[in-house]
Amino acid sequence: MYKNVLQAIDGIEIYPLISFTIFFVFFLGLIVYVALMDKGYAQAMSSIACENENEDTTPQGVRQ
Repeated sequence: MYKNVLQAIDGIEIYPLISFTIFFVFFLGLIVYVALMDKGYAQAMSSIACENENEDTTPQGVRQ
């Protein structure tokens, strides 16, 4: 039933292409962001969970 309804819509074939393009561009951008991220900042963020809650947990070089 749904297959017949969707086939009757003109231009429906573009929607999967648009959604795939958005998905691909988002994750490609995320990979580029992580690859270019400052490694010191990533290390500081990864160690926050292990530090004491009473200590200042702001990483050096990060503005509040």
